[in-house]
Amino acid sequence: MKKAKRYLLPVVRGILLACFVVIVLFPFYWQFLTSIKPAREITEMNLLPNLETASFKAYRFILTERPFLRYMFNSLMVALITTCIAIVVSSMAAYALARLDFKGKAVVLSSILAISMFPNISMISPIYVTVSQMGLRNTWWGLIIPNLSFAMPLSVWYLTTFFRTIPYELEEAAKVDGCTPLQAMLHVIVPLVIPGTFTTAILIFIQAWNEYLFSLTINTDDLWRTVTVGITMFRGEYTMPWVEQAAAIVTVTVPVATVVFLLQKYIVSGLTSGAVKG
Repeated sequence: MKKAKRYLLPVVRGILLACFVVIVLFPFYWQFLTSIKPAREITEMNLLPNLETASFKAYRFILTERPFLRYMFNSLMVALITTCIAIVVSSMAAYALARLDFKGKAVVLSSILAISMFPNISMISPIYVTVSQMGLRNTWWGLIIPNLSFAMPLSVWYLTTFFRTIPYELEEAAKVDGCTPLQAMLHVIVPLVIPGTFTTAILIFIQAWNEYLFSLTINTDDLWRTVTVGITMFRGEYTMPWVEQAAAIVTVTVPVATVVFLLQKYIVSGLTSGAVKG
């Protein structure tokens, strides 16, 4: 009986894991299948592509007939700049919150977390007015600033947890060796929290890449739209180009999914390093 359980458990686990993978990946597979179908076949429930009618015309269309590459470039720049600024500023704030003792620190952390929970829709009116008055509509900065207002609270919260995992003794030893507090942070603490910083950067980047409401409201010029908004603008006056939209979704998803897949080791190590306090 014990031997049967020992051999049966791995089989059951393998089957459950395979089912989980199929459930997770099936929407992406179906999206790709739709992107290579003719429009007349998109309602057919065939799980395998029809090789006689399948084509990649939709991909060629979005890359040549639409400013899709411009949309992707806008999203990339907004997400990258948002991530870089948020990580640099949040690292200093998180270091202070993790290392300094002062009254009201718990209140500050709780307030930071509460701010990140505000829904975007509740902030869109004042943010739109502010960005308009600053003359930043239809620019990257018009989206970067609102994104930072939501990305930084979360990144401060995450990074504070990671900084707390570093033993105080390491910093004290660096100060004994002649390092200033800033040097101790840069040369001792920061290298040790790189996995956590990397994980936080990935989460911020994906959040900024997928942002929709601010992009829809603030950047109305077609050349300054991000990819999330650009895809929704594919619709015609009387028809919805489902095939082209599916091709655009696949084109957007593949690079991000590939990066996450290749860097999953660092993401997992960052998440686990912040789970246990050292």
